[in-house]
Amino acid sequence: MLYLNDSHITEAGVDWVKLAGIAEDAVRAMDRGEYAAPLKTYLRFPEPGNRIIATPAYLGGPHPLAGIKWIAGFPGNIKNGQPRAHNAIILNDPENGLPLAFLRCNLLNGLRAAAVSGVMLRAYADSRPDQDIRLGIIGWGPIGRLHLDMCAALLGSRLKEITLYDLRDIDPQSVPEAVRGRTAIASDWRKLYRRSSVIATCTVSAERYIDEPAAPGSLLLNVSLRDFKPEGVAGVRAVIVDDWREVCRENTDIELLHLRHGLREEDVRTLADLVCRDALAEFSGETVFFNPMGLGIFDIAIAGHFCREAVKRGLGIELP
Repeated sequence: MLYLNDSHITEAGVDWVKLAGIAEDAVRAMDRGEYAAPLKTYLRFPEPGNRIIATPAYLGGPHPLAGIKWIAGFPGNIKNGQPRAHNAIILNDPENGLPLAFLRCNLLNGLRAAAVSGVMLRAYADSRPDQDIRLGIIGWGPIGRLHLDMCAALLGSRLKEITLYDLRDIDPQSVPEAVRGRTAIASDWRKLYRRSSVIATCTVSAERYIDEPAAPGSLLLNVSLRDFKPEGVAGVRAVIVDDWREVCRENTDIELLHLRHGLREEDVRTLADLVCRDALAEFSGETVFFNPMGLGIFDIAIAGHFCREAVKRGLGIELP
């Protein structure tokens, strides 16, 4: 069995075009029915903020794999100088169940989240080919930083300006040098929100705070799933999710829209509709509200990619 950690993933290299393509391929396999994805299981603890989430999945296609992601979220860890989340993935051969790899990689969780956002971003950008992008990122933690990297790679020269906001002070030197000259740091989330055409919420906010509609035609990448008060997004028609069963629960913004404003499964479009059926065509020029709960098929697909790269490059540790 192959063991990989964050240093091996970093050495293998991050190609955002390739990762977004892997996520798109997973969506197509899902649309063909070549997958299995039971609902995530939440392991609770006496401290209500702590949890471990188990996400099993099987994905077919050219590189079929099965596996499970086991990710622990303990917000209090930050006070002790430890990562908030700890991520582990086990991959199995779907032919015989043999364990193939164990990945102890917090980085993979962020790479998966940003790659899936990249699928949405590319579709949005392609639907507005003449529009320059003003990116706003709320939350300058690991997920927010990876989203900036992804957006810069996928948008290229179309990314005209970047605005960042975090409750904690942001060190300008933490912004990648390649985009530092296009980046401003906002003193308030509203300034960022009103100025940006693509907004990514990458926070661990304890309470919802976004209470106003975005500029018409914006893309809202609701990565953290619990930042929008219903009144801020209740009028949006173009609601995109990865899977309704997954995302309409656990106090997400989608569940709140369902409970308070009657949002139904038939009212939303899925990533499969986006990738396979050009779902944005029916919402030309409208605001788009993207809510990805995070499906195991994406974790398995991206982990499998890095395992194959590791084997090619001789990375990782072979365990007996």
